[in-house]
Amino acid sequence: AESARFGLTEARLGLAPAVISPYVFRRIGEGNARRYFLTGERFGCRRALDIGLVQQAAAEEELDGAVEAVVRQLLLSGPEAVTQCKQLVFGVAGHDRAKQKTMDEYTAGLIARLRVAAEGQEGLAAFLEKRQPGWVEKQQNEDG
Repeated sequence: AESARFGLTEARLGLAPAVISPYVFRRIGEGNARRYFLTGERFGCRRALDIGLVQQAAAEEELDGAVEAVVRQLLLSGPEAVTQCKQLVFGVAGHDRAKQKTMDEYTAGLIARLRVAAEGQEGLAAFLEKRQPGWVEKQQNEDG
């Protein structure tokens, strides 16, 4: 929906968007990934379209119709052809299964390490307690 908001806010929790990073990176590119991974800033649907995170947007009242239109188009294609097209796109994008498994292991390990680290624990606690994490408070005190 055009009212949707997006954000890769893990850094604000003392984490990194590790597990989804390979997928998001392919969609939005290095420059946008660097910006949004590091800042954790939120952005709207128009920006998500501009950077390639989403392919289409629709007004809320038109959302069901937009989804149904895509589904109708998909149902016109042969099921085996759809399977083969998915594999083709995956292969052409240069991502073989071995590389993907390695990337999945790396990103899962990274997020696991960050979650148990002191900064990750503080970020998650701050989120659950609806407060700013300590590093934000410290920076505000230094700036103020």
